[in-house]
Amino acid sequence: MGGAVSAGEDNDDLIDNLKEAQYIRTDCVEQAFRAIDRGDYYLEGYRDNAYKDLAWKHGNIHLSAPCIYSEVMEALKLQQGLSFLNLGSGTGYLSTMVGLIIGPFGVNHGVELHKDVVEYAKERLDDFIKNSDSFDRFEFCEPHFVVGNCLEISSDSHQYDRIYCGAGVQKDHENYMKILLKVGGILVMPIEDQLTQIIRTGQSSWESKNILAVSFAPLVQQNRTEGCKAEAVVLPALTVRSLQDLARIYIRRTLRNLTNDENPGRNNTQRPSQKRKRRRCRRRRRTYTYVFVGNQLIPQEDECIEEESKEEEQEKDIEPIKPEEPQVNHLRDKILSLPLPESLKSYLLYYREK
Repeated sequence: MGGAVSAGEDNDDLIDNLKEAQYIRTDCVEQAFRAIDRGDYYLEGYRDNAYKDLAWKHGNIHLSAPCIYSEVMEALKLQQGLSFLNLGSGTGYLSTMVGLIIGPFGVNHGVELHKDVVEYAKERLDDFIKNSDSFDRFEFCEPHFVVGNCLEISSDSHQYDRIYCGAGVQKDHENYMKILLKVGGILVMPIEDQLTQIIRTGQSSWESKNILAVSFAPLVQQNRTEGCKAEAVVLPALTVRSLQDLARIYIRRTLRNLTNDENPGRNNTQRPSQKRKRRRCRRRRRTYTYVFVGNQLIPQEDECIEEESKEEEQEKDIEPIKPEEPQVNHLRDKILSLPLPESLKSYLLYYREK
C-alpha cells in the first residue's frame, strides 16, 4: 500500500510531497512528521527506501506507507493531554509522533505481538530521546510498549481517548475495539479494506466514516487448538508524575518559551514550501520545406533554434537554492549556561549528551 505521492530525497522533501497531495493538512501533524525522521526507523542498508511512499517490512519489523500514517494522524484529531493506545505499535514511529502532540500530561501506550519488535521500538525511542534535537523543541509524552496480542487485552483495562489499530480488523472484532474507547473518543482502524474513523458518541452509539481504501495484513488471532487459556495482556498502569518530574517539565517549558522569544522563528519545525523546478521535456522542432530539383520533390530540414535558446536563457536566470542553516538547540544552550550544579543541568537535559 502506498505510492500515492512522489518519493522524497529526505524527510522534509517527503513531508512537502504529503502536504502538496493534501495527506497532511494541519500544522501540528506537519510539525510532528518533520520532527521524527522516518529514516531513523529503518534498518541499516534499507534507508534508501525510507522516503518513498511505500510500506516496508523486514522480518517482523514493519512500517506502513507515509500516506497511511498521515491520514491516521489527521483522523485521530490529537490534542494535548489525551490518552492514546496503539494496537500493533510496531517500531514506535507513529507512537513517537503522537507523543509530540499529546504532550507530557497525556498517556501513550502501545501493544505489539512480537517481543523483538518491542525491543527495536525501545531502541529507536531511546535514540530519539538521547540524540534528536526535536526532543528539546517539544514537550513529549514517552510511549510505553508491552508485548502481547491486542485481542487479549484484560477486560478490566482502562479506556482511551484515541486508539489506532495497525492491522486489518475483522467485523466480529469491531465491537471489541469500540469498548476500549471513551465516550467522545476516536478510533481509527482498517475494516474490510477501508481505513475507518469511528467516534463514540454515547455509551452505545458510534459514528463511522470511511477515510481511505487500504490493504492491511489481518490481526493475528490467538491459537487455542491446544485448549490452553490465552494469557491476558495487562496494559501499563496510569501513574501520576512526581513533583520532581513536574518541576523539570515546567522549568523546561519556561526556558523554552524564553529562548523562543529571544530567537523568534529560529526553532520553527515548519519550512516554507519551495517551488520545484519541473523537468521540461525538450523536443527539437523540425520543419520541412519541399523544393523541386529537376522533376523530383526533395525535402529540406529546418530546425527551430530560437525557441530552444530562449528556454536555456530562462534556466540560467534561476537562482540556486541556498542551503539551510543548521538549527541551534537554544534550550540546551540556555540550560548549560545557567549557574546550576552539573547534576541538576544533566537532570534538566534528561541526561542527553548532545
